[in-house]
Amino acid sequence: MHIQGLSHHTESASVSVAEWQLEPTQHWGIFSTHSHAATLLVRIFSGELTPEKGQIEGLPQRIACISLHEQQRLLDLELEKDETDFADSIDYGTTVETLVLEAGCSAETLELLLEKADLRHLRHRGFRQLSTGETRRVMLARALAANPELLILDEPYAGLDVRHRQTLSELLQELSAQMQILIVTSREDELPDFISHVALFDETSLSQTLTRAQWLSHPVMAQMKALSAQKSDAMLALLQAHQSKHVYPNPLVEMREVSVAYVGATIFTGVNWQIEQGQHWQIRGPNGCGKSTLLGLILGDHPQCYSNDITVLGMKRGSGETIWDVKKHIGVVSSALHLQYRVGCQALDVLLSGFYDSIGLYQQPSKREVQLAREWLNLLEMSALEKVSFRALDYGQQRLLLIGRALIKQPALLILDEPYQGLDFLNRKLVFQALNRIASAGLSQLLYVTHHEEDTLDAIQNVVDFEPDPAGGYRIQLRAAPAVK
Repeated sequence: MHIQGLSHHTESASVSVAEWQLEPTQHWGIFSTHSHAATLLVRIFSGELTPEKGQIEGLPQRIACISLHEQQRLLDLELEKDETDFADSIDYGTTVETLVLEAGCSAETLELLLEKADLRHLRHRGFRQLSTGETRRVMLARALAANPELLILDEPYAGLDVRHRQTLSELLQELSAQMQILIVTSREDELPDFISHVALFDETSLSQTLTRAQWLSHPVMAQMKALSAQKSDAMLALLQAHQSKHVYPNPLVEMREVSVAYVGATIFTGVNWQIEQGQHWQIRGPNGCGKSTLLGLILGDHPQCYSNDITVLGMKRGSGETIWDVKKHIGVVSSALHLQYRVGCQALDVLLSGFYDSIGLYQQPSKREVQLAREWLNLLEMSALEKVSFRALDYGQQRLLLIGRALIKQPALLILDEPYQGLDFLNRKLVFQALNRIASAGLSQLLYVTHHEEDTLDAIQNVVDFEPDPAGGYRIQLRAAPAVK
């Protein structure tokens, strides 16, 4: 495949490639330090976008793509087909096995793909019932159902737990003997051993092509880490300049004998958990174990929060409080929120919506709120995108705005469920360092979910572990350190 003189731009991103030769026997890693150029290139490779200039010669006929962008697009299609309002039961979406069959495989191949993606036990589950990691595995099976000659994976490990990341690496190693593979990643440790070359993108352009050996000794990582530390200083300064004056009750959250179960399935039982003043908690467990369900009980987004004994910020669930009484003191970043944020409001309005806990902006903000939102846009280097529609932004830009939306009001509780998905290397390091400093300074209390050991925050000393229960479902183990005084 030969690329020459290629350029394309959208409202939110640009990409250009002067010249790039990809031999059929080469497998490439594509690394963006601080841009969304690589993701834009993926959309061109997949045929979704036609480049404004340049040409690509030798592009294979059968190309499959796995990306957060494609995952979001599939959810949009599923929501359009939602018939809950016209039926006597909840429509959870197309089943896993139907989604894979629709991608073009035979019934015989279906069984093999469900096995490879660890989806057999989920085959009859509706798409909207899946966790983030389970959804990613569905995207993998759909891509392989197309029997591609070129497989493009944009952040393929995002949302996968440790076991499934290892399984995916083994599967990709096997597939590398059958097809050409391109992997876009912002994590330096997520390039499998079979990757022979690396394409390095700066803000808009392909800046270097390297062999794997050259990449491993490249100084760009140290440079980006230093820059992210400087930017995290600026973020902390902005937060401290507008520090919240609220006084909250202790404990912030209290659960007593909490259980969640569906027909024929117990998720977890007997949870007794207090979040004391000064405590930050990391929540760990495999895909589908119930981490997001536990957080949904605190947020009030899960219907069974009202059938359990749960008190949040001094307000007992079901005692007459509204969901907004609680949410105005909570900031949240999650894949579920990202997928729900389907409105076309401008980038500035996304940040402003954080003051009102709304998806979109439906109230008149104050001058102070508008000024603060603009300060956040400047900090996130998105001032030029102030009036661009959220839907027109790259997935990573959207995620960065949602992080700003959660932080802007300095909430009592900051719920972060896999917050780094879609972020480039620089912004991932920026957010990581900023969260550690927010926790250390006690500006908010964190409830934090990540599947990556490298993302563990030093400031978090308390852990919720989901462990398999022989009786079914999961048992929750609380490992608490003394609260910070």
